[in-house]
This record gives sequence, structure tokens and C-alpha cells, in this order.
Amino acid sequence: MLLRHPDGSSFRFDPGALCLELLTTGGPGPLAYFEMLHAPADLVRWAAECRLPDGLGLAVGEDEVAAARVLRDALWRLAEGHVHALPPGPEDLAVVNEAAAHLPLTARLNGTGGREWVPGSTGTGLLSTVARDAIDLFTGAYAHRVRTCAAHDCRLLFVDTSRPGKRRWCSMERCGNRHKVRAHRARLTTTDE
Repeated sequence: MLLRHPDGSSFRFDPGALCLELLTTGGPGPLAYFEMLHAPADLVRWAAECRLPDGLGLAVGEDEVAAARVLRDALWRLAEGHVHALPPGPEDLAVVNEAAAHLPLTARLNGTGGREWVPGSTGTGLLSTVARDAIDLFTGAYAHRVRTCAAHDCRLLFVDTSRPGKRRWCSMERCGNRHKVRAHRARLTTTDE
């Protein structure tokens, strides 16, 4: 997905899981600076840009936007706690489990053998799908590969699906490149002395 920073810059980022894609829309505390979910159209836009297949005719209400922010903030705390091997907070678990308890988005085969979404998709179904993805991620085969970007000023989370399991950066285009530039400048400074 293409992330747009409030300063106008943008970069490509693949967090590796639908639930971690929701985290790119803002978050609790200082992450509120990045808030993108203000109105139903914002949640619809995020759904169109995330890893879900195209064609989702989504109807979203204001209450579902508020629920999306609550779920996202709970997922932030759970994911960061997971990375640092901290026990999950009961309130955050309750938020995720409550969202997952609703009916998820449903896909079906169409007459040409392609995939389409069942009509009537709602924000609640979208949030259920995201919550179920989080449950699968934190209890699945890649649970030990959820990481935080190694840059000191970046909190983006991702699933390291690289073969050796050594991914460090949210994006080589952004944080990885900035690290290389800083390391290069440091080497030049050391050489010049």
C-alpha cells in the first residue's frame, strides 16, 4: 500500500497482514497525528486501498468509523505488546473478540468463475474481518515474525515473511534508505577525521 505522511512524503509499505494495514490509519496517543478515519468515506477509502480484493460495495455509518478507531487502537496496543512479549490487556482483547464475533465480509464465486463480494457489506463486517485476521496472525505460524521497524523514529509494524526472517525496516524506500544514508555519512565523518 502507498502511505502518505502528513508532511507530504509517501512510500510503499507492505505490513503483511490486513489487521496491520488498519494501523496505518492513525492510532492512540502521539499516533493521533496520523489520524485518517474521520468519516465513513475514509473507512471506505481505506478498505478500497487495503489488501482486500476489489469490488467491495461497502456501506459504513458514523458509529462504525468510531468502532474502527477503537479496534485499531486496541490492535496497536496488542501488536506492540506482542512484539515486546507483554501480556495482552483484557480490554484490548475484549475489543478484538467483540469485533470478531460479528459476521465477516463474505466472498462468493460469480457466474464466470471469478470472485465477488456478497452484496450488503457493512463496516461491522469489515471490522469483523480485520479482527479475525488479527486473531489468525497472533495465533498462527507467523506470530513470532511480527516486528516493529528498527528505525528509532518509526513505529510501523509488519510481518517479516522474508525467507531468512531478518527484515528490519518498514520499507527500504523510507527507513532502510535513511539508515543507509546516516551510516554512509557516519563512515565519511570517521574517515575525514
